[in-house]
Amino acid sequence: MKKIFITGGTGTVGKAFISKYYKDYKFYSFARNEKSQVGLKRLFPKIEILIGGIENSNLLKNEINKVNPDIIIHAAALKHVDTAEKQPSQAVLTNIIGTYNLIESAISNNVELVVGISTDKACNADNIYGQTKYIMERLFLEANSNNTRFVCCRFGNVAWSNGSVIPFWLTRKANSEELLLTDKDMSRLMFSQEDSAILIKKCIDDSKKEGGFILSKRMKTVNMFDLAKLISEDIKIIGLRPGEKLYEDLISEKELPYTYLDGDYIFLKKEKNINKTTRLKSKLSSISAEKMTKSEMLELIKNVDEIISSKLIDQKNY
Repeated sequence: MKKIFITGGTGTVGKAFISKYYKDYKFYSFARNEKSQVGLKRLFPKIEILIGGIENSNLLKNEINKVNPDIIIHAAALKHVDTAEKQPSQAVLTNIIGTYNLIESAISNNVELVVGISTDKACNADNIYGQTKYIMERLFLEANSNNTRFVCCRFGNVAWSNGSVIPFWLTRKANSEELLLTDKDMSRLMFSQEDSAILIKKCIDDSKKEGGFILSKRMKTVNMFDLAKLISEDIKIIGLRPGEKLYEDLISEKELPYTYLDGDYIFLKKEKNINKTTRLKSKLSSISAEKMTKSEMLELIKNVDEIISSKLIDQKNY
């Protein structure tokens, strides 16, 4: 059984992958929050938990050396746009220097494969968080070699991730508070936790042939005002926060020549694709993507509501 070392394993993406592929790999979660790590261990008793942050290069290298993993999934990051705008030094420390530490540790320990978790905000990046993730992608592509393969997944919004808007809105509604929304025209590309886990697994499987790519997939778009109205009619428009955008690009116009299609999946590589018939034809963004139906949006809300409810039950029983 292959060993997977996950940085930020207690986050939404890490837990989703562990949950779906728990029986297929031996997992090691490396994260700094002891409470979250213990909670993860209770959910998945076979996991080994390791306390630490990717900013500590010596500790990280030592833990990877002790585990000797076959695969690393790099999910640790400072993820909130407004936090990164207020404290860019912390975003750089975690998302860039932490990533560099991970790359050095993986190479020095001869790890076969490293999968980085990126975001649509790295595409046409114009906020601090997106810029740090864009640099993370470039660092991974540069580091790729025959000895240690580096690949990235580029996500849209994982619909019920920690700190995401749907659970925030549901909590406000439960407290009889108005929903806060940036703008009626705001849109986002969304997919589920399970979809995020499947995308990572495809990254792992396809990297057996080669490394040095960024993998994404076609996702549906959600108008955030329409989504909010399914939760409550009491909505307050508050305007853009620092670094926030009305829409997101997943694949930009300038990236199209470097795209390679595989069904609904899109590979981005350093080399241009000379076969134009296998390229993405136009940029993929939350403006142009296929819209989620009302029933699909309701399903997202239902799934989030179930998760919130289960957390409340767990807290009462703790």
